[in-house]
Amino acid sequence: MNPLGYVPALVLDEGTLLTEGAAIVQNIADQVPSKNLAPPNGTIARTRLQAWLNFISSEMHKGGFSPLFYRGMPEEGKDIFRKRLMDRFAHLDQHFSNNEYLMGREYSIADAHLFVVSNWAGWVHFDLSRYPNVATYRRRIGARAAVQAALEAEGLIPWPNSLP
Repeated sequence: MNPLGYVPALVLDEGTLLTEGAAIVQNIADQVPSKNLAPPNGTIARTRLQAWLNFISSEMHKGGFSPLFYRGMPEEGKDIFRKRLMDRFAHLDQHFSNNEYLMGREYSIADAHLFVVSNWAGWVHFDLSRYPNVATYRRRIGARAAVQAALEAEGLIPWPNSLP
């Protein structure tokens, strides 16, 4: 579906193709505003949400975890990306020392995105135990009924990367 050959991609009922996770999750959240998964468009809160979504996509996903999945990448190269992830998780750990969620006290689509991306740590042997606030946050997200249902629907329970 995606002309660039990667996921995510979503074709809407009327045929529109959406690509890029941040755009897709905002579109989905906007379809059911009563769920409060994204602040209203045009607000500073929505801009903050977009900043978090971009941070997760660019700094955590593409600029951190993705290179660690490449089999041909030398370990010295992977160490550069592990260091970047250490810095990013330290930033998140500090944020979660004062906030329940990325947006403060409100769960959002950014939290769902970060939960998925942070779960990749177990697949690439990146140790999250040095980030206690991130661990508490991940347990909080992982305990949500909708998250449990999604993991079960994907055949991921028991989750192979247990929550720290």
